[in-house]
Amino acid sequence: MNLVNLESVSHSYGPKPLLAGVSLGIVAGERIGVVGRNGGGKTTLISLVAGAMRPDSGRVTHNRGLRVGFLAQRDMLDPASAVREIVLGDRAEHEWAGDQAVREILANLLGDIDLSARASDLSGGERRRTALAKLLIDEHDLIVLDEPTNHLDIEAIAWLAAHLASRKSALLVVTHDRWFLDAVSTRTWEVVDGRVERYDGGYAAYVLAKAERERIAAATEERRQNLMRKEIAWLRRGPPARTSKPKFRIDAAQALIANEPPARDTVELVKFASARLGRTVYDLEDVTLHAGGPGEGPLVLDRCTWQFGPGDRIGLIGVNGSGKSSVLRLLSGTVRHDGGRLVEGKTVRLAHLSQELTELDPGRRVLEAVEEIRKYVKVGKREWTASQLLERLGFRGEAQWKVIGDLSGGERRRLQFLRLIMDEPNVLLLDEPTNDLDIETLNELEDLLDGWPGMLVLVSHDRYFLERVADRCVALLGDGKLSFLPGGVDEYLERRSQGTAVSARGGAPDTTAKDTPPKDTAPTPAMSAKEERELRKEMSRLERQLDKVSERESSIHTKMSETGSDYTKLAALDAELKQLAADKDTIEADWMEIASRLGE
Repeated sequence: MNLVNLESVSHSYGPKPLLAGVSLGIVAGERIGVVGRNGGGKTTLISLVAGAMRPDSGRVTHNRGLRVGFLAQRDMLDPASAVREIVLGDRAEHEWAGDQAVREILANLLGDIDLSARASDLSGGERRRTALAKLLIDEHDLIVLDEPTNHLDIEAIAWLAAHLASRKSALLVVTHDRWFLDAVSTRTWEVVDGRVERYDGGYAAYVLAKAERERIAAATEERRQNLMRKEIAWLRRGPPARTSKPKFRIDAAQALIANEPPARDTVELVKFASARLGRTVYDLEDVTLHAGGPGEGPLVLDRCTWQFGPGDRIGLIGVNGSGKSSVLRLLSGTVRHDGGRLVEGKTVRLAHLSQELTELDPGRRVLEAVEEIRKYVKVGKREWTASQLLERLGFRGEAQWKVIGDLSGGERRRLQFLRLIMDEPNVLLLDEPTNDLDIETLNELEDLLDGWPGMLVLVSHDRYFLERVADRCVALLGDGKLSFLPGGVDEYLERRSQGTAVSARGGAPDTTAKDTPPKDTAPTPAMSAKEERELRKEMSRLERQLDKVSERESSIHTKMSETGSDYTKLAALDAELKQLAADKDTIEADWMEIASRLGE
């Protein structure tokens, strides 16, 4: 039974129709991720589902007694209320302190916030986490979240994903964080041109299914198909986290990416970067750094030695407040170190994308602001005009003549990045470049950076973007050093969970007892060789069945395209197609169960 039903729902914002005749429903326990362009109607859709907005036409119905928890983009907190009052309400202290689930939410979202602080004294990120904690502490049948990962670091995002996946509530979430989408979603809705296209699976499955639909329909331009193939190639060849996807889904992509080269020609880029930069970019020797400058603020680096070389693409990871932005400011020369030696290469041409947007003239127009830097720029082996690059990052047609003062935060972010690229730097320092960008724009930004030669240091809480753009990860673990992480983000999270990382304030490693009981560390009985052999044999049989089902599906699609207007034959073929889909789901479920037993 559906918890919520939308029947022929339409809604417009001014003259722009965002939803047109949309009919869909949400089933109990279903977890849905919503994607689409900024301004395309994602927030409108989930607001209608949550009952926070009425449609222009059509009907939205909720089950009687439905408990909906809605986290909107703007947090409506009473400025005079204390955090404790907002989050915990009138619960007695012994009541919430004795509830392990409540303690876990408070520890992971509000661990650095004074519960007696007034909402008016909180920063934007603290207000956001307070609103999220308030929602999660209560019980709901349906949780609706609009950009819940904003202001959360990688560790908190991983915790939130695991927490939501463990709840029995249905979930509807809008987010541009593709790793988070994959972690929490079992279905994906794409809001596009007033419609809602539905896909099974999280972000990776959505990308594959969307590419397959476009391949069959042949209804999209060549450049977007190339981008989609490139994205799938990344999912296939990317970090170890990607290989946990079911093997049959990955194998199904091979026909699409057979001739797709790697996302980056690393050897060629390093060679080009070395020619532009020489051997030295930045060398740190026994450098000590405080966040606010010499002797001011928390200690970030303590007699740290590190070398940034030409062609390095480094993702800098750490909890909020660990000093990631301070390291970027050290490299850009906007903050001085306390001691040690910092050597900067003579040929360094730096571009620093900070989190501030103050350098843009609000009275200029978008295209003018880019062309005043340069009208043409070469990225990789291709030359681009300022207008072409603006179009790639979402400024299409008349949007290039908008006044900067009228732009949204995400639009200003894109414009700021383009101005930096147009100046042809050979060193890029990017501090949270993905803020307020939709997934389509993120794909374009990643593709643009793939062909950019130089040294790059990236700070981002968007795990997918971090793994996609950076070749290696370095962490600030609170010990005053830069720690190389061969295992990337997974290694960082493992070290944090094991208590080997030091708190952001410095000091000894955190060895305090956790609220959660210790995991059973007894070894799992080993599987016998015979049992493993039988399971792998069964897995191979299921994969052959899946291949046959896929071949039959392709054959039916071909017949349907040749049948024309013979509706009787079309109906019979459609019925067979639905039966094949049901068979495929059963086989996939059996395959996944065996894969789980084999630990794959």
